[in-house]
Amino acid sequence: MTNHVVFPGLGLEFDINRIAFSIGDFNIYWYGLIIAGGFCLALFFAFANAKRFGINDDKMVDVIMLTTVCAIICARVYYVIFISFDYDSFWNMINLRDGGLAIYGGVLGAVGFGVLFCKWKKVPPLPMLDLALMGFLLGQGIGRWGNFFNQEAFGTNTTLPWGMYSEQTQRYLTSVQQTLAEQGVVVDPSMPVHPTFLYESIWCLLGFVLLALYIPKRRFHGEIALMYAIWYGSERAIVEGLRTDSLMLGNIRVSQALAAVSVVVALVALVLLRKKYKGVPLVIPEIEPTKPTQLKQENNIEIAEQQPVNDEPQENE
Repeated sequence: MTNHVVFPGLGLEFDINRIAFSIGDFNIYWYGLIIAGGFCLALFFAFANAKRFGINDDKMVDVIMLTTVCAIICARVYYVIFISFDYDSFWNMINLRDGGLAIYGGVLGAVGFGVLFCKWKKVPPLPMLDLALMGFLLGQGIGRWGNFFNQEAFGTNTTLPWGMYSEQTQRYLTSVQQTLAEQGVVVDPSMPVHPTFLYESIWCLLGFVLLALYIPKRRFHGEIALMYAIWYGSERAIVEGLRTDSLMLGNIRVSQALAAVSVVVALVALVLLRKKYKGVPLVIPEIEPTKPTQLKQENNIEIAEQQPVNDEPQENE
C-alpha cells in the first residue's frame, strides 16, 4: 500500500500510504478522506454565501444532499460506461474505495438532478447552480490530491522539473503499453510523468478564488455557472490530452471532447446573455421562509400591533 514517490527535478521524495488509518480490518483511505474534506469545505462556502445568492440555507441543504448522492452515482456510471476493461463482479463495479469517479459524470449528474431538486424544493435553480459549481471548483481542487495518494490520474513522460515517478506509475504504464500504443502514445514507464492531478488542482483552486472575487460583479443568474464551464473545460481540454488513463470512445478521449464542446457552448451563451442583460440590474431572489408556524406567529404579532387599543371602559349590558 506504500508508494515511494520521487520528483527528481525538485529533489523531493515521499513515502505515501493509501491507507490513512484502520478500524479493525476496515481500512480508511486518504482518497475518501480528501474527497470528504473537499465536500465539507464546499458546503461551508455554500452556507456562508447562500444569502448573497438569495437561497434559503435550510432548503439548500436538502438540495445539496440529494444532488450529491445522484452526482456520485452518475460519476461512477460515467466511469464504468467508458472504462476500457470489464469488471469481474457487480461489487467491484460499484466499489468506490479504490477510486473510479469521473468528474464530468458527476457535474452532469449534479446539474441535471440539481435543477429537478431545486424545482421540487422551490429553490431558484440558476443562483443555486452558480453557488454549487463554485463549490465544485473548491472540491475538485482539493479532491484531486486523493489521486496523488492513489498515484493515479497522471500523464505522459516529461522532462519538466516537477515530473513525478513512483513504483505505481511504472507498474501501471507497463501494464497499458499496448493500449497506449493503439492510441499512438509512447511512454517510457521508467521515466518521470506529468502530475496532471496537480495541474487540475491548481487550476481549480485558482478559478475558485477568481470567481469568488467576481461574485459582487456578476450580471445575471447563471453567469458564474457558464464561467465555470469555460474555466474548467479549458483546462480539461488541454490536460486530458496528456493523461494516460483517459476514458475512451473509440479514438476519442471522452472528457476532452466534452470539455471542448462545453467551452464553446458556454462561451457563446455567455456573450449572448451579457449582451441581453447589459445595463439590467441583478435582482437577488427573496428568501422564502421555511417555518410556516414561525411566520404565522410573526404575522399575528404584527396584526396585534396594528389593532387600535380601546382604553375606554365598557358599560355592562
